[in-house]
Amino acid sequence: MNQNLKSLLPDRPSVLNIEPKYTSFNSKIDTNRAVELLLSGQYVLIEEYYSNGLEVLLELKRNLLFSFSEKSFQGQRDYRSAFREASHKLLLKVNNNKLIVKKSPEIGWLEVLYPDVSEFYISFPEIQGMNSAWQWYQKGIEVKTLGIMLHPFYGTYFPTRFDHLKLFDQWLKKYDGLKDKAIEIGVGSGILSFQLIQNGFTDIFATDTNKNAIIGVEKESKRLGYESNITLSNGDLFSDCDIKANLIVFNPPWLLAKHKLEEGLDKAIYYEADLFPRFFEQAAKHLEVNGKIVLIFSNLAQVIETESIHPIIEELKQNNRFRKELHLRRDVVASSKKTKRTDARENEKVELWVLSLKE
Repeated sequence: MNQNLKSLLPDRPSVLNIEPKYTSFNSKIDTNRAVELLLSGQYVLIEEYYSNGLEVLLELKRNLLFSFSEKSFQGQRDYRSAFREASHKLLLKVNNNKLIVKKSPEIGWLEVLYPDVSEFYISFPEIQGMNSAWQWYQKGIEVKTLGIMLHPFYGTYFPTRFDHLKLFDQWLKKYDGLKDKAIEIGVGSGILSFQLIQNGFTDIFATDTNKNAIIGVEKESKRLGYESNITLSNGDLFSDCDIKANLIVFNPPWLLAKHKLEEGLDKAIYYEADLFPRFFEQAAKHLEVNGKIVLIFSNLAQVIETESIHPIIEELKQNNRFRKELHLRRDVVASSKKTKRTDARENEKVELWVLSLKE
């Protein structure tokens, strides 16, 4: 485990340390008026009950749905953007690392992430995100392919569907190559690296641009007794990597970004146009002669937009670096048996690609 991780500080939601100019939401103001203020760019502070904030956000959603009625993928993205901008003007006050409104949830992240400041204002949606993340962290996520519970750190992507992990597990159990060194790009919550360790890999170098992912995997590695098997680096792709590996594993974002990406979860879902060209160029330099690259991907982009370019197929067509050894596909099962799939994802398939260097 890298020693320089001790000084790594987690990313956290921005807060207001000084009292902003706001309108108090109380019994004298109705939700419609609060929504008008939010849409005009003014702050509204929830001061009585936590549930008041939920009521305001519900009314805000109703209001915006009239303006953003387009059900296309882009239309829904525009709606979410407008909702984010307005909803982040809805504030809560934190004192002694606790919410001061009545009947509010206990959120441990307020103390973990803000040890240097105990009193501040923060947006209601950020609190909702923290609350959800805290529940997942405490409860844990059962990963059946690992046979363990994982406790994801705040701001770290973790799967709620596991078809791609089952596909990787299926391939990994049949892998009969060398297991001396492996590299994982975009370690996330650590699941793929932990699968590698459980299947006999002894030395893994794992990277991620998300500081919170690195912090979380470090904590989980210690808890699970895998600390000696994994070296972590906070950086882009193969930064600080000076080894060649028998196996390079990459579960990249599955959708091409059409907006400016933010750090953290945004980069776990969307990728910039140069990501795959840079990855393949660098991977060729870090792969042993007889090594393999395993990419876990999805056809989601092509399902949403048939003209969308598949970056792995594009690499194989345009360059002379790698050859395809294997391409597996698996249907995606809804995250809940109660879910009635009517969106584009009902036609989605997860993919596993195995590539090797051309001779």
